[in-house]
Amino acid sequence: MKKYFAGLASVLLIFGLVGMAQADTISLTGTIRDFNSSHPHFESSIDGHVTGLVENQLGLDEKPVRTTKTTSSMPGDLSLFNEWYNDVVGVNMTDSFTITLDNGGSGNVYSYSNNSFFPIDNKLLGNEGRSHNYHFTFEIHTSFTYLGGETFSFTGDDDLWVFIDGQLVVDLGGIHSAISGSVNLDTLGLENGNDYNFDLFFAERHTTESNFRIDTSILLHETPVPEPTTMLLLGFGLIGLAGLRRKF
Repeated sequence: MKKYFAGLASVLLIFGLVGMAQADTISLTGTIRDFNSSHPHFESSIDGHVTGLVENQLGLDEKPVRTTKTTSSMPGDLSLFNEWYNDVVGVNMTDSFTITLDNGGSGNVYSYSNNSFFPIDNKLLGNEGRSHNYHFTFEIHTSFTYLGGETFSFTGDDDLWVFIDGQLVVDLGGIHSAISGSVNLDTLGLENGNDYNFDLFFAERHTTESNFRIDTSILLHETPVPEPTTMLLLGFGLIGLAGLRRKF
């Protein structure tokens, strides 16, 4: 009986340590694509906040689908938008980037705030003689378990689209100064306990500012997400080894 409780305590300790390691921060790794300012959609005219530039449903390739709505900052062929979030030789260069959301050590709101969001300064295609690299896109794909009562809010510039379960829930399109958008997940018809995809698409397209702020109570899964079965097997393996050592 003592061995049973010792083993149970070890399992709880392992899961407790895992929970503690993820309690204060959430790290999300996404893809950045760098563009030259000569691209027709970058360093173009400032059109302000424009909604309806992408469809309300995410595409089958898990990318936003461009609508036929026109705007001064997105001239030319509609297919140019497809280059924003796809690797295109001779058009963009790609790298990964991680942001870390922090709840300050307590509470249920995780935040990331950067009023000088220039993650690829002097990298990839370079600054093109400017003080920062102002022309890039950033996308994050993860998931979460809906518990009820969660909210998500974003403040920044330029374009920002967030999809939950493939549905557009935050629409901050256009070249503009920092603006805010938010969503209460209780209004989306989600079912408690179910897992849902979370997809974020950002674009920095014009000098001279780049603001990026997230505040959310969604417990987003870290990317890449550790396999929980692996952690469980590791825990039982350690317990088993300890038991064998005592036996012999």
